[in-house]
Amino acid sequence: MGTVFKLTATSIENRLYDFNLPPDAILPYAGLYQDAAGNLYGTTLKGGSFGPPNGSGAVFKLDVAGNETVLHSFGRGRDGSSPNSVLIADAKGNLYGTAGDGGRYGAGMLFKITPDGKETKLYQFIGLDGGVPLPSLIRDAQGNLFGTTIDGGAHGYGTAFKFAKNGTYTILYSFCSLQNCTDGLQPRAGLVQDPSGNLFGTTGQGGANGQGTVFEITQSGQEIVLHSFGSVGSGDGRWPFAGLVRDPMGNLYGTTFLGGANDRGTVFKVDSTGNETVLHSFCSQPKCADGNQPGDRLFRDQAGNLYGVASLGAYQAGVIFKLTP
Repeated sequence: MGTVFKLTATSIENRLYDFNLPPDAILPYAGLYQDAAGNLYGTTLKGGSFGPPNGSGAVFKLDVAGNETVLHSFGRGRDGSSPNSVLIADAKGNLYGTAGDGGRYGAGMLFKITPDGKETKLYQFIGLDGGVPLPSLIRDAQGNLFGTTIDGGAHGYGTAFKFAKNGTYTILYSFCSLQNCTDGLQPRAGLVQDPSGNLFGTTGQGGANGQGTVFEITQSGQEIVLHSFGSVGSGDGRWPFAGLVRDPMGNLYGTTFLGGANDRGTVFKVDSTGNETVLHSFCSQPKCADGNQPGDRLFRDQAGNLYGVASLGAYQAGVIFKLTP
């Protein structure tokens, strides 16, 4: 049903919690948020007290002693279902996330969970305004939330949106606005923001070659394609399903699910001028011991090292990797 684990700097893994059958939360596909006291918070795609036999998903807390609490079970009435996002928090400890399904109109919603488990439905998607908000959110200093949807918008291929602190929802950009979707379509990951307020992300498809993009949305709502993946014969990656991480110099780092020298995915860098470099092509070792098809966002430490996950590996069950650019 899934685990929460800790990996030390010396690569020793400790399982902190093993999920049980519903009404426990099960299938934790997204990452974790850690508060100042060391408590961990996350979402699960299934489980909880309500919904179908396997539940409709939950928000859980794991304290420093390893005790788990289901803070909220989704799927009751017009509640959301299938949350699959990393949670973020404000200064008061309130948690924010997305449910990819359910809600009043069945197209997903944005939610807030208080530390004691009370849920507020912040925004419920209709479809034309966006739908299926699977990725995680980001929050600026003013308390505004930013994210993406896979579906909906003016052309039906996803949006980038802003949900203001005062409750106002705004579509910042509707994808596939250009002929042949050269601006990208179906963003499957969240956004990152620079100090000027510009937003950066990826689309899993579209672009000049139909294999996905890295894009920027300026404060004025203009979209700029920084890189189109999949140039024929280039060894470039394709299908960048995961989000980006940004360094202080403005370089962007991410992964592609396929492509590269072995067509099993890449780690890439796009610099501040839009030039892309493939840093690693996966499945370069026998039996893909270095991993295969990375599909999640990278993390970057203060020294600039990148960390991520990929499938397969030495035991064919996945790897956690470190890459020094």
